Amino acid sequence: TIGDPTLKRFFVLHFLVPFVMLVMVMIHILYLHDHGSSNPLGVSSDMDCVPFHPYYSASDLVGILAMVSINVGICLVAPDYFGNAANFIKADPMKTPIHIQP
Repeated sequence: TIGDPTLKRFFVLHFLVPFVMLVMVMIHILYLHDHGSSNPLGVSSDMDCVPFHPYYSASDLVGILAMVSINVGICLVAPDYFGNAANFIKADPMKTPIHIQP
């Protein structure tokens, strides 16, 4: 059976794995941009290179800000838009819903 120590270990693992993955992705990006990616054809194409930081990071930042703005706008303007209509029915402790059978 699954006991308390197993659940605690799973929780710790569940908490730490995303941080380990984040560090691994950061190291990967650091090495990729420090040494450059490999070219399977062996052709040097330094003249066609576009720097990552001012161009792609700014583009990613604009995209992230747009998505966050859309999400915040939906949450502030229509918070119940994606909700279920049954959530607005007042609870009656004396009446059991039809789909619940004793």
